Amino acid sequence: MSEPVVRDHVPSEKYNTEKESSTSDLGTSDNVLGGPIAGEVTDFEEQRTDLEKQKTAEGNAHFHRLGWKRLTIVLIVEAIALGSLSLPAAFASLGMVAGVICCIGIGFIAIYTSDIVGKVKIAYPEVAHYADAGRLLMGRFGYEVVGAMFVLQLTFLVGSHCLTGTIAFLNITDNGACSVVFGVVSAIILLLIAIPPSFAEVAILGYIDFVSILLAIGITIIGTGVVAGQAPGGMSAVNWSAWPKPDLTFAEAFIAITNICFAYSFSMCQFSFMDEMHTPSDYVKSIWALGLIEIFIYTITGAVVYAFVGVDVKSPSLLSAGHTLSKIAFGVALPVIFISGSINTTVIGRYIHGRIYKDSVTRFINTPKGWATWLAVITTITVAAFIIAEVIPIFSDLLSISSSLFISGFTFYLPAWMWFKLLRKGKWYAKENLVNSIMNAFCFVIGIVVLVCGTYASIDDIIKSFQAGTTRGVFSCAPIG
Repeated sequence: MSEPVVRDHVPSEKYNTEKESSTSDLGTSDNVLGGPIAGEVTDFEEQRTDLEKQKTAEGNAHFHRLGWKRLTIVLIVEAIALGSLSLPAAFASLGMVAGVICCIGIGFIAIYTSDIVGKVKIAYPEVAHYADAGRLLMGRFGYEVVGAMFVLQLTFLVGSHCLTGTIAFLNITDNGACSVVFGVVSAIILLLIAIPPSFAEVAILGYIDFVSILLAIGITIIGTGVVAGQAPGGMSAVNWSAWPKPDLTFAEAFIAITNICFAYSFSMCQFSFMDEMHTPSDYVKSIWALGLIEIFIYTITGAVVYAFVGVDVKSPSLLSAGHTLSKIAFGVALPVIFISGSINTTVIGRYIHGRIYKDSVTRFINTPKGWATWLAVITTITVAAFIIAEVIPIFSDLLSISSSLFISGFTFYLPAWMWFKLLRKGKWYAKENLVNSIMNAFCFVIGIVVLVCGTYASIDDIIKSFQAGTTRGVFSCAPIG
């Protein structure tokens, strides 16, 4: 048997000669063995740069397709959902007169503060999310604090929709499975709808969303009206009042008020939506269209359902439509529950993803890495929202806590602060500023009162509910509602 050939890998004389020749003439050689010369742009780098430029151009075009009509639809998707389902219960606490006054008054205040948000976006185009406005107010500290508020509030909103989805499935199936199972199903649906990253795509679903909530409310109103008319004594026997209920506690009153505030929280995502507009100055048409639609729907829903059902109206109000009609109403409401919930996942995902990849083409979510990281971000958000929905399984109190802690700022005191610091020209008491100064001071005070009193009332009510055993435990299979 022959001996194996052993190679000692010593370079041949010919190889050494070629290498010396190559390295001694760098100015004219192709530098195949030594790699790219420092400062030289290779064909690969040129191709990569061209690809990044192409993806950046495509991304910019893709994320600037919103006009004022689509913005209105996107705002409707974000705003008109859970709020309308809790308003009849708020009317039951406050009474018809105070309920109508609060519903209309807070609605117009929300339009006013939303207009301030729009003006800040026009004056400072670099503001892409509410956190950027926080930077203008308080520097890096403001950016981080407002950004944390932004993330937490949106996560609370997704959790609220996850909880409502659970309630809907339990109602439709007559508690056919553990509520945690339906919570998981709701979370998965919310995640799937949130996958498209552009708000222009959400606008397409917005029409389905809007029709869904109108049909659900309509079924509830008609159903409760028929039940009230057929009851002994008819409509006149319904136990409703123009004034607050006699045994109304401080906590109940403020939970009702904060739920109305929650219904008008559309300015929170306005910076994010306007950042995709091709003509941002058209925002005024959108906020007035949305604001007036909201005031009409909320006031009619709250007043009429309360008048038909009385003080025993439930939250969400679809539960008051009777056994069969409640199932139908919840079935019709499923699109709005999940479409309106998922847009909050999209907003928070865009903020976090854009912050991580601020100076990278990855932020446009049109590359494999972009899509992979985007899916990871929205999945994390959805899991967090699901946990919140299971830890605080009381619908009205969940809305009230989020409204008190965060919407008090996004809708009231932060826009007022922005006007004083970023938009005001001259002294606050100057003739041209006096009306706006008074209005914004009023909005600021409202925000602080809702923050302090609303948070206290919500926490107090939750503690009492758990102590009395009137609510289920954490991650419990018990029915909700």
